[in-house]
Amino acid sequence: MARADLMLNLVRAGVRGDQAQFRKTVEALAANERAKNHSVLADRLLAQLQMDGNGRPRSPALPSAGPLSGPLVVEVVPRKRIEDLILPAEVEQAVRDLLEEQYRVDLLRSHNLEPRHRVLLAGPPGNGKTSLAEAIADALSFPFLVVRYEAIIGSYLGETAQRISQVFEYARSRQCVLFFDEFDAVGKERGDLHETGEIKRVVSSLLLQIDALPSYVVVVVASNHPELLDRAVWRRFQVRLGLPMPNQHQVEEWFTQFEARTGQTLGLSPRNLSHELKGLSFAEVEDFGTDVVRRIVLSNPDVDAKKIAEHCLTLWRKRFTLENSRVEGEGS
Repeated sequence: MARADLMLNLVRAGVRGDQAQFRKTVEALAANERAKNHSVLADRLLAQLQMDGNGRPRSPALPSAGPLSGPLVVEVVPRKRIEDLILPAEVEQAVRDLLEEQYRVDLLRSHNLEPRHRVLLAGPPGNGKTSLAEAIADALSFPFLVVRYEAIIGSYLGETAQRISQVFEYARSRQCVLFFDEFDAVGKERGDLHETGEIKRVVSSLLLQIDALPSYVVVVVASNHPELLDRAVWRRFQVRLGLPMPNQHQVEEWFTQFEARTGQTLGLSPRNLSHELKGLSFAEVEDFGTDVVRRIVLSNPDVDAKKIAEHCLTLWRKRFTLENSRVEGEGS
């Protein structure tokens, strides 16, 4: 049976002739039915929304920029769980609070409240923003929809804003986690004198779409450069979390978990490895651990894990030297 509040909203919208509210309510009904595995009914509800007054379809259900660019969003199977991530304590608690609100949405609605569903993740690259978005989708058992910027960004006036609107229209038809990586690409500060009027229109459209999202769509955006985001963008997000570079203790914990997960001993203790690799992001630490395991596997049966780990450390130190030289060259 459909939720009583949605049925009441549907009748109210019909009596008032409120087409926008009517559409939002039908989309919510479809999402509710899809969550109960009533996919046929959900599809039929949405199909009716796509009809014009003469019963002809208005537009395709799946947002696409055309055959050359492909779909505007792709559904990705989450590979990370909350338990797999090493998060600052305050970030983990904030995420668990968000999940509890989504789990217990009926209780909140009985008190005329909605769960929070707009999350902004900020921090340097390689420190778990995408992984955390995946883990939220996994914990909620929601589809994980990733926005494809190469399909979103158009060269013609108004094209990008129109495609963003298509993405949000598609997301509203189901319970899902909608993920924007590198969100500063579309959420830039409108007061920047170097930006064109087009990006200002895109940001304005984006803000309206975010405001209109129902709480069963969890939108997660990530940015490596949060200072570039429009100030009004910040206000739209109820949960704002920073994911900084890991400290030495967190890197040590990561290596301990990695050895347990892979069943491979890396030849040097997690403490020693964390000391040698301090200053790296989680992504770089994972690359190093995978490098060592790869060499161990290829060296069997005459494997000397310690020697392999020390060899990999030597290579990574040279890599650091090259990267530091490049950064210094750019700064001069």
